[in-house]
Amino acid sequence: MYDMKQVESIVAQDDIKIAARKVQVHYGDKHALKDVDVDILDKTVTAFIGPSGCGKSTFLRCINRMNDTIPICRVEGRITLDGEDVYDRRVDPVQLRAKVGMVFQKPNPFPKSIFDNVAYGPRIHGLARNRAELEDIVEKALRGAALWNEVRDRLGEPGTGLSGGQQQRLCIARAVATSPEVLLMDEPCSALDPIATGQIEELIDQLRQEFSVVIVTHSMQQAARVSQKTAFFHLGNLVEYGDTDTIFTKPRDSRTESYISGRIG
Repeated sequence: MYDMKQVESIVAQDDIKIAARKVQVHYGDKHALKDVDVDILDKTVTAFIGPSGCGKSTFLRCINRMNDTIPICRVEGRITLDGEDVYDRRVDPVQLRAKVGMVFQKPNPFPKSIFDNVAYGPRIHGLARNRAELEDIVEKALRGAALWNEVRDRLGEPGTGLSGGQQQRLCIARAVATSPEVLLMDEPCSALDPIATGQIEELIDQLRQEFSVVIVTHSMQQAARVSQKTAFFHLGNLVEYGDTDTIFTKPRDSRTESYISGRIG
């Protein structure tokens, strides 16, 4: 089982953005996640890796309470964002998701214009007092997603008319438009071609200047390229967590080594 003393030694000198303690997830009778303890740092890219069905996406969805939408799901334990328990009854999940944005596996722009896709979150959260402020927010978000120069002259066109890579960057712009503190990405490149994947990876590196970024990826090469910290999940357990370079070159656990070398997976 993963030793939290190792976590504490790893993160002692860094800012902890998200802290998880004894997190367990059940889907009906299935015990999907078991006693996960981890500290996720601010302004850092953390990659979750592991075989399919190992619990990495399940844990990601715990952070912004997306599992609340699944009736048979039960989450136990404690997850804090800046010290506040995200599962406290006083926490509004909608407000939490403004702080903890999410980008999904497949690009999923709304059937709206490019402008309205990005403006959706700021509108429902009342972040703009007038049209000029809303336009500023949309432009900033599209610039932050490295998309502004490509769409600035067609903001009224449907977001669904963009290429796959552009659609995913639009979804990233939509996620960052509410000025979140954390950005969750669930295999954001799995449906993209190599060129679009490279663009998203470059963007992830830029985004960590402002956010804590957590990415689930099936690609170990991608985890090695984009992240500073890596967590390896296996059969619902968080097996190992540490500096990405260490996880890939000198893993402590034999299960991690077996996965990295391709013997399990």
